[in-house]
Amino acid sequence: MEATAKANTNIALIKYWGKRDEQLFLPMNSSLSITLDQLSTTTTVRWNLDLEKDVFWLNGQLEGEEEANKISRFLDKVRMQMEEKWYATVESVNQVPTSAGFASSASGFAALAAAATKAAGLALNHQQLSILARQGSGSACRSIYGGFVEWRKGERLDGSDSYAIPILQPHEWDLSILSVLVESKKKKVLSREGMKRTVETSPFYSGWLEAVPIDMQLAKEAIHHRDFEKLGRVTESNAMKMHATTLGANPPFMYWQSATFDVMEQVLELRKKGIQAYFTIDAGPNVKVLCEPHDQKKVCEVLKSLPLVKDVFICHPGSGITYL
Repeated sequence: MEATAKANTNIALIKYWGKRDEQLFLPMNSSLSITLDQLSTTTTVRWNLDLEKDVFWLNGQLEGEEEANKISRFLDKVRMQMEEKWYATVESVNQVPTSAGFASSASGFAALAAAATKAAGLALNHQQLSILARQGSGSACRSIYGGFVEWRKGERLDGSDSYAIPILQPHEWDLSILSVLVESKKKKVLSREGMKRTVETSPFYSGWLEAVPIDMQLAKEAIHHRDFEKLGRVTESNAMKMHATTLGANPPFMYWQSATFDVMEQVLELRKKGIQAYFTIDAGPNVKVLCEPHDQKKVCEVLKSLPLVKDVFICHPGSGITYL
């Protein structure tokens, strides 16, 4: 009983920030993303009747108890559907810097959900996979699909109406997304902790919840009309609002580093020179820059010239989960 699945990471244009249910990973707001074609996780799951516990390998290294327990808690949800107490060997190869704001958990849990259920012989459709992946990492529900994806927050207490849906296929609008690596170390405040602290203590959080539906509508209109400038402006504005909530938390915290500011300032300079480029930042110091394909070479050259930039990955809208 073995299967291998690959999932790409995604970049949220309208951010998911805050949970209404910590156990089921139910979000306080809906969100919208682009699945990327260059940053991915490939995972093989082997169910084995002879194992006494789950075993987790990441990038060729046997992971310790803490990380293995995270995988086991997720696999428990699959075991419930299998109605078997089998354990598994999980081998993942991550092409995404882990815990650095590049959404490695999104591709990781999407690939794990797909491989584990396939290996178990469970015939889950994409909506069911999205619901399952969400319970490992919220943003993983969006990586089930390719292209432009909306995660509907849902209203039900059991989370049965909280899942992602595709709104535009990868080939229907080719944009360039430059993932700018300024720091690959594990971040000090993980996303889950940061969300919880912000929801519970930031006086700015209520304003965030009021603004998101407006941003969602603007972003969906921009995608429908292929209006890049409109999409870029709302994407950049939404990211700034999300990060502002962290400054009001108690204690306050910030994911940005000096290099983050350098990239942001350089993007603003590019726009002054007539090049349409816009930034967005998830829960980490690294920056994603949106531009149109005819500008990607120039934007990449400028960003790579910054002293604190370690690397730039040029991405485009990518596919959803695939089985290998």
